[in-house]
Order: sequence, then structure tokens, then C-alpha cells
Amino acid sequence: MRKMIRGAAALATAAAAVVALSGPADARPADDWAGCPYGSVCIYPQDQNPAVKPTHIFTSYGAHNLSNQYGRHWVLNNQYGGATASLCTGYGGTNCGSPIAEGRGVYADLGPINSITLNRP
Repeated sequence: MRKMIRGAAALATAAAAVVALSGPADARPADDWAGCPYGSVCIYPQDQNPAVKPTHIFTSYGAHNLSNQYGRHWVLNNQYGGATASLCTGYGGTNCGSPIAEGRGVYADLGPINSITLNRP
């Protein structure tokens, strides 16, 4: 009986260790980038170079209209899984330029930009 109890205790301990040390295969620690939360696209104040603290943080896919953004701004794409972002001259995500890949940023004149899109992979 003692051997069975010891064996069960060892098995329970080993199972607990495996559960504690395992996680989803695609789990990745949440990494902020220049104050931009992981999974977001951020716009920084005009002429803030280097980018330190964003003024706009976008977390949902789709178009987001912009207003009162003039001059050069950093736009950082801190999304994951192949998601991109695009700067668009039209409202509602129309007339968009080349996509900004995940983990990339652009220093762009936002004067002619009226919206930004977060694009699903």
C-alpha cells in the first residue's frame, strides 16, 4: 500500500511540474515597443524622435479615422501573426498606401493622411 501511495504522489508531482512548465506552443511574452503595447499600432506626437510615448493606440482591426495630425510622426506596427497596418489618404480606410509589416515603423508626414487601417493577416 505504501508503494502505491508513493507512486501516486510522484506521479502527481510530475504532472504538476509538466503543467506548470508548459504553455501554448505559440505563446509569446507581451513586448511593448517604445511604449506601444504588443498587438497594437501606435502613432507618436509630431517630431518625437525617437518614439517614446504614443498619443494614439489602435488595437482593433479595420479603419480608424484621424484628425488634427500634421507633420512627421512615427507610426509603429507592434501587431503579430502577420498583421499589417496602412496609412490612407481617404477617410474610412480608402486610398491606402503600402502596408506596414509587423515589427516595422515608418516616420511619415500625416498631413495628407486621414485614416489608418489595421489589417488581418
